[in-house]
Amino acid sequence: MTQRVDLATMMDRLAIDELVTNYAVAVDDADWSAYRSLFTRDGRADYRSSGGIEGPAAEVADWMAETMRIFPVRQHLIVNRRLSIQDLGGYPGDRAEVRADYVNPMRLESGDDFVSGGRYSFGALRTEAGWRLGSVVIQEKWRRGSGSLSDG
Repeated sequence: MTQRVDLATMMDRLAIDELVTNYAVAVDDADWSAYRSLFTRDGRADYRSSGGIEGPAAEVADWMAETMRIFPVRQHLIVNRRLSIQDLGGYPGDRAEVRADYVNPMRLESGDDFVSGGRYSFGALRTEAGWRLGSVVIQEKWRRGSGSLSDG
């Protein structure tokens, strides 16, 4: 029995890791349809600490589609992932939390570079369609740029 539980937990860990990676790729590739599909129906995102908005994932995706145009080049590097899956008496549950650091180099339309870093908190839920994001909260810790964000 333990081997089955361990295998199920490992499969969950891989699926959740892929969910976080798909999040970064969707943002970097401006694939807002893919971004929306990563969230539960009532999923929310909070980008306020980096100057953004908080709200339902679909509304945040619309905001990001407009806002991220000033950064034609983006690359989210999400590292040091710490994953905690709900434990139901030795069996994996349907909730998980990922805390992960990020470094996000970007290039402004002006050609100037902009880099920020901080920590993500992802809340994941098991759904009929697989693991999905119930929440994303960013905590920006630093930023550096060679130009002004108003250049774009």
